Amino acid sequence: MSKIELLKGTLDLLVLRVLQSGPMHGFGIAQKIHFLSAEALRIEEGSLYPAVYRMERKGWIEAEWGVSENNRRAKFYHLTKMGCQQLVAEQATWKRLTDAVGQVLAKAD
Repeated sequence: MSKIELLKGTLDLLVLRVLQSGPMHGFGIAQKIHFLSAEALRIEEGSLYPAVYRMERKGWIEAEWGVSENNRRAKFYHLTKMGCQQLVAEQATWKRLTDAVGQVLAKAD
């Protein structure tokens, strides 16, 4: 299967949505996105961590140290109130984008 490129800003939406279900460490976030996308999306560390750190600086997520399922020390990220609000905004933007693309695909005969 060929690699699918994410549109600019899509990674933020995916990370925020995955964290909506509860705190997760970075590797867990990447794994969940990969699993939920039926393995179509693979988020590399070089993309994930800069995005996570940026979202942390913006106040959308916070991190706390904890112990992962394999007994390793890991940072667990969770949504803040501002992150929940940002998720709602990002989902609305995504819906407008996909609706617009769908319209063009349906009508471009």
